[in-house]
Amino acid sequence: MSALLFSVAVAFGLYWSYTSLVFGWQGLGFGPRIADDALKRRRADVDAWLTQAGLADVKPREFVAVVAVILTLGAALGYAIFAGPLPALVVGGFAASFPIATYRLRRQRRIERAQEAWPRMIEEIRLQTASMGRSIPRALFEVGRRGPEELRPGFEAAHREWLLTTDFARTMYVLKERLADPTADLASETLLIAHELGGSDLDRRLEALAEDRRQDVQGRKDARARQAGARFARIFVLAVPAGMALAGISIGDGRAAYQTAGGQLIVLVALAMVITCWVWAGRVMHLPEPDRVFSG
Repeated sequence: MSALLFSVAVAFGLYWSYTSLVFGWQGLGFGPRIADDALKRRRADVDAWLTQAGLADVKPREFVAVVAVILTLGAALGYAIFAGPLPALVVGGFAASFPIATYRLRRQRRIERAQEAWPRMIEEIRLQTASMGRSIPRALFEVGRRGPEELRPGFEAAHREWLLTTDFARTMYVLKERLADPTADLASETLLIAHELGGSDLDRRLEALAEDRRQDVQGRKDARARQAGARFARIFVLAVPAGMALAGISIGDGRAAYQTAGGQLIVLVALAMVITCWVWAGRVMHLPEPDRVFSG
């Protein structure tokens, strides 16, 4: 054991010395130190991701704590089944991705509901500003008050900002940051420009924007409908191997076979294949998301 620890220490020392002399990396990390701007951008991306999942009040450290707990429980379950440290770590690492996948699914559904609601909301804003003669801020907040429950906190925060400052640009910034949605960015910028510059073409622009969003929503619905069968079949990528592994424990000396060197190797290969197939299937069926082009 002491020889192994000494070898690992020497290997790390050589790695850090080489990367420091050749690449100029500093610190004890496995890569270059991230610049402050890049770190801020990553933190902003994480905050936007949590906001889109409806978890704006959840801190990244709390999210990491949940992942760590799931990793520990998954590793314990993996060790109980396969009786080996390496398969347990693989199972724990895969289980740790479940909270991320769950929040990602929650985020995706929230974005889908917002995408389906925005064409109607844009149409209502157009009718109130064009036919009823209401101001853009008033029409926006009235429509947002009746919007989907997921979007209401963002509109309420923007409304408070408007009541405090009457600064519509600042209000639209708050709305975009709280909703963190590409369609919200487009609608907010359109309304902001119309509010600041005026003009009689707001009705036409909002009508074109609503039609564009309506076509995008319909196209995504059609794509998801075609994928329904494949998404259901993807469950068996995990269910069948898990059932076979549990059955192997109850048959003869199945758990003892897992403990052998050959059994551990086969288990690692099987777990790698299952995880690869699961991830690959998810990527194949992933629908591209529009980028935020007017975010703060």
